[in-house]
Amino acid sequence: MRLNDILKGTAVIGDIGQNPEITDITSDSRKCTPGCLFIAISGFDSDGHRFIKDAAARGAAAVVYQDPSADIRAASPGITAVRVEDSRSAAAVIAGNYFRHPDLEVSLVGITGTNGKTTIATLLYRLFTGLGYRCGLLSTIANYVCGERFETTNTTQDPITVNRLLRLMADRGCRYCFMEVSSHALHQGRVRGLRFTGAVFTNITHDHLDYHKTFSEYIRCKKLLFDSLPESAFALVNSDDRNARIMVQNTAARVYRYSEGTMSEFKVRIAERSLEGYLLNIDGREVWTRFIGDYNAHNICAVYAAAVLLGADKEDALKEISGMGPVTGRMEYLRGRRGITAVVDYAHTPDALENVLRTLLDLKGGSQLIAVFGCGGNRDRTKRPEMAAIGARYADRVIITSDNPRMEDPQAIIEDMKQGLDSAGMAKSLFITDRREAIRTAILTAPDGAIILVAGKGHEDYQIINGVKSHFDDKEIIREVL
Repeated sequence: MRLNDILKGTAVIGDIGQNPEITDITSDSRKCTPGCLFIAISGFDSDGHRFIKDAAARGAAAVVYQDPSADIRAASPGITAVRVEDSRSAAAVIAGNYFRHPDLEVSLVGITGTNGKTTIATLLYRLFTGLGYRCGLLSTIANYVCGERFETTNTTQDPITVNRLLRLMADRGCRYCFMEVSSHALHQGRVRGLRFTGAVFTNITHDHLDYHKTFSEYIRCKKLLFDSLPESAFALVNSDDRNARIMVQNTAARVYRYSEGTMSEFKVRIAERSLEGYLLNIDGREVWTRFIGDYNAHNICAVYAAAVLLGADKEDALKEISGMGPVTGRMEYLRGRRGITAVVDYAHTPDALENVLRTLLDLKGGSQLIAVFGCGGNRDRTKRPEMAAIGARYADRVIITSDNPRMEDPQAIIEDMKQGLDSAGMAKSLFITDRREAIRTAILTAPDGAIILVAGKGHEDYQIINGVKSHFDDKEIIREVL
């Protein structure tokens, strides 16, 4: 494809000059190949303008850049240089052009909110795959194209990766793609220009304030997904969340609601609860699920509602739902000797941790409830005391440990968490920096029949300490000790 065609719709400054044939596009100079287009983006950790010379050395035919101080031709003589107003925005437009707008060939459904994105996106992927459709999934855990797994690094990938995967889906005949859409991705324009068939809003609670700074800015970024929907799309929101109305106040899409307690087009009611699963009443039909947690009742209702809005038969949708198990790292439970049950969950926000603990508290009967969790480093510090307080409020015993400390001192993170504990909370808490030892201690000292929640990392199979990423899987350690 010629450079001029790839640049259509971008805000180019000055003349383009040459019009070379482009063989690929990338914003990572290490992935440059002969004839490719390199897009220099000023990122949050590094500036792509610093790597233009490296991109040229690897054979890049052209570079798109933003910084007017970058002397491209001096660093890389002979390369076609195109200056734009915003290289981050340009990357999204360029990706759509280069991959021939695959979002117009695949029905794309975006799921956003603080909690529930992974569960809803994954279950929709499973449901429509079960109904016989070819489908794609773009999620926190992994990306899938018709069953083939592709690793992921973010909840929502960069626009080039997203469009590349969508093109692969379109070429393989995928009918649907279900995609988690994070607030970071919306703020950074990673999904700019994509045409969504529908969008789902789960909830908004305390999270990512290290990035967004204020709660109102966090809400504004989430709302961008619904502001961009066309009239032909649907906007499905959890009306039990007070921010649902804000999400859709400016959308052009058709608005639908799902809920347990408020007025909505799709209603869910919990008929029975147990550690084995929940019996739900959805739209007047009873369905047994292998999911626990009142919040999962909302998630299941969202999956059902989105499936119906996409044209699935109601009975077929409920049948598929009844056969599904938990998503990896989301309320997964493992049982061992002495009747001990360990539950692994990704809960890493105050609201998510409280929801999980309240669920287990309601189901534990006379069993002891033990909570093992920490807080991530180089992230929102304000939630650390709150999460410790929530753990102490609902659990009989608490072991506060490391999550992903990243570049922070693990003990300093724990000290921040201690600020949320009163004397009673301190009395029921242990502080063990080593996460492996914390999990071992919880299991080996637990009384018969105890329920142990290991929260915060869920599906993750790594831990980042002092910037070094090492293999670490909560479930592996639990199985070993159990």
